Amino acid sequence: MPNTTIISRLRKAAIVITLLVLAGPPVALALFRILPVPITPLMIIRRFEGHGLSQDWVSLSNISPQMRAAVIAAEDNRFCRHYGFDFGALQDAVENWDAGRRPRGASTLSMQTAKNLLLWPGRNIVRKALEAYVTIWMEILWPKPRIAEVYLNIAEWGPGIYGAEAAARHHFGISAAHLNRRQAARLAAVLPSPLYWSPSRPTAAIAARARILEHRMTQLGPEFLGCIGGKP
Repeated sequence: MPNTTIISRLRKAAIVITLLVLAGPPVALALFRILPVPITPLMIIRRFEGHGLSQDWVSLSNISPQMRAAVIAAEDNRFCRHYGFDFGALQDAVENWDAGRRPRGASTLSMQTAKNLLLWPGRNIVRKALEAYVTIWMEILWPKPRIAEVYLNIAEWGPGIYGAEAAARHHFGISAAHLNRRQAARLAAVLPSPLYWSPSRPTAAIAARARILEHRMTQLGPEFLGCIGGKP
């Protein structure tokens, strides 16, 4: 009898946990469609690692079109055309892996926003499955401008630095609204490893990547203008 009681309690606990995992993301996303994001799991983790926390939430209209374009060019140039998942990039990654080449990242801006907003760093299968689940709900509940706005306000841009506003002020001494093309490109260039690369003190490799991004920014199609606004 005691064993039966324990099993029953464990079963109930598992059901409750499952319901929380399934219901939590859409509820949180419904709230954050309107409300600024005060803190994320990554910010909490970094605090425990000894980093500070500098973040100044600003609306998308107060982030320069150059910065918006730079992030799209660097992270996901199909952002305005897909619904959360870039299946072309996924297919390329699989083909590269199958051919023995290092696969390029297939993570979209939507997927990165989902991860940064509600999840933790890592590449294990559980985290990736939750990332996909959150991404689906995000694309259902949020318009593209909101996804871009949240990403640009919570992305990590250095030890304890989060969001374009804090990054612009820390690295260039100006607001995100006044970033020019080169500054925006340098900020976007360090996103793969913001704890080790600096936009204001770029290595030769980062400066070269930023120049490539500057060129890509001019090639964004007309859908970009209708998607998150502003001509770069």
